[in-house]
Amino acid sequence: MAINTIMKNKTYNVVSSEGSGGDGNSSSPPSSPRRQTSGFSQCRRRLRSKVQLQYFRKDSLAAGIFVRRNIQFLLLLFFLYFSGLMMCVGRFSDFLRHSREPIAIYKSHVLLEKLWHDIETDNSTALELSSVWQFKRRMKVQKPCPVLAARRRLGSVEVSSGPAGYLIVEANGGLNQQRSAICNAVAVAGILNAVLVIPSFGYNSVWKDPSEFRDIYDEDHFIATLEGYVKVVAELPDELISKYDHNITNIPHLRVEAWAPAKHYLGEVYPVLQEQGVIRIAPFANRLAMNVPSHIQLLRCITNYRALRFSAPITTLAQKLVNRMIERSSMTGGKYVSVHLRFEEDMVAFSSCLYDGGDAEKSEMHSFREKGWKGKFKRKDLDFVAGRNRIDGKCPLTPLEVGMMLRGMGFGSNTSIYLASGKIYKGEQHLAPLLKMFPLLYTKESLATSDELAPFQGYSSRLAALDYTVCLFSEVFVTTHGGNFPHFLMGHRRFLFNGHAKTIRPDKRMLVGLLENMTISWKDFKDDMDAMLLESDRKGMMIPRVRKFNRKNSIYAFPLPECDCLQSHDSSRGINHTLDVLDPQLEATRGRVPVSD
Repeated sequence: MAINTIMKNKTYNVVSSEGSGGDGNSSSPPSSPRRQTSGFSQCRRRLRSKVQLQYFRKDSLAAGIFVRRNIQFLLLLFFLYFSGLMMCVGRFSDFLRHSREPIAIYKSHVLLEKLWHDIETDNSTALELSSVWQFKRRMKVQKPCPVLAARRRLGSVEVSSGPAGYLIVEANGGLNQQRSAICNAVAVAGILNAVLVIPSFGYNSVWKDPSEFRDIYDEDHFIATLEGYVKVVAELPDELISKYDHNITNIPHLRVEAWAPAKHYLGEVYPVLQEQGVIRIAPFANRLAMNVPSHIQLLRCITNYRALRFSAPITTLAQKLVNRMIERSSMTGGKYVSVHLRFEEDMVAFSSCLYDGGDAEKSEMHSFREKGWKGKFKRKDLDFVAGRNRIDGKCPLTPLEVGMMLRGMGFGSNTSIYLASGKIYKGEQHLAPLLKMFPLLYTKESLATSDELAPFQGYSSRLAALDYTVCLFSEVFVTTHGGNFPHFLMGHRRFLFNGHAKTIRPDKRMLVGLLENMTISWKDFKDDMDAMLLESDRKGMMIPRVRKFNRKNSIYAFPLPECDCLQSHDSSRGINHTLDVLDPQLEATRGRVPVSD
């Protein structure tokens, strides 16, 4: 097109020159006479111009395609280069981030050695167990108490329409996870107006406990206590189970979403129950929302604090263990401290934390993790993970750290301590410092004879029930690593002690920072521990300001005021709820333990 334009311009100039010369006004010299050309020559010239233009267009098109392809190729190269650069920069930034982020290394044993002389020669007055808890609060009792109203409401539905069918659930996990499932099962039965079949316990590969309901709880007491609220039976009627070849697992099971609200059960599950006459919900862990109607919430209270009483063998030995702890605590007025210590081998391995065992400990924990959780722990920077977990307060406290904390809070060496735990990782080595600080250290194995413990060996839930009871009636309970055990126990203690959990919950981030400080004095350490004890005292009486139940602030951890009217209701009937757990002799000894107003 550029060539064609030029040719047109040349033709125009020739014509213009002729015009100018004709006028005689132009100063330019006259143009040469125009050469006469034939029509054939003009045609050939135009044809040549068109051919050249076509060739130019083809060259331009090819060049454009080539340029575009080159640009795409260059963009691809730039993208690959940029991606590689970002990957390198990312790894480098991770390295920088890891190098900048603070981590903590276990040095508590070094600090203990440094401060031991001050700890041993500390002449300050030991903390009196009777004066540990200072915060008090008078709880507001719900008026009117919904116990009788709930009983009338649930009973009237059953009488008027009859039960809609039978409910079967399976409780999984350890002792307190099963306890949660049982309480929820009673609540769901109340929602559905169903007859509850005694829950079965699933065999767990971790807990390895084949116990059934009647092995851990008093089945007859459970059924009798819930009479009038929810009907409970030991097994399905023969005419119904025969339809499924006398095998409960042949009953089709429903899958219910986790934390399902009551309206889900009424809208989705109830029609199936009416149609089939029996339903089986599996799995059943956490299958009911925490927020439910008040009369259903009350079913959880009644189940947890009234209906679930440990079986006779567990209760009998638990009574003996508590009595023996009281006898061995004569120097502290029959009061003792219980510690839930999570320093078993599997807990240490799963936490990915490192202690003072060096390379041998690393290798041992790595082998245990590969055996127990194949492929779960693939990160190569476990040293960094361990240091990060420790400074974040995610590592289990060692017996040594628990001892330093309690001595720092003012508990004297004459304080009796009950240790609730499984088999401690390298127990002899790790328990030695704690035993040095608190010689009156006991466990269920040291309090009971081998013959007494023999029926419980190999049954983790039954052993946990013994620990639960001894911890329940201690003056001070210390939790070190969270979980269902302290979650339920703190709630139960709040229920017994007028809303106070009487529990020490250490700020592990703060504690780790103090234990990392090799220049701290024993006096400064004690001051910080006093503040931590005071904070536990304050929080022990706290009730969530926004009363919205969730997994953390459940009714099992904060039972008051919703469950408080059970006590007033029982008092009006002359019932002492502690007799459901312990005998009158133990109740008399417990009378020396002051309960907050």
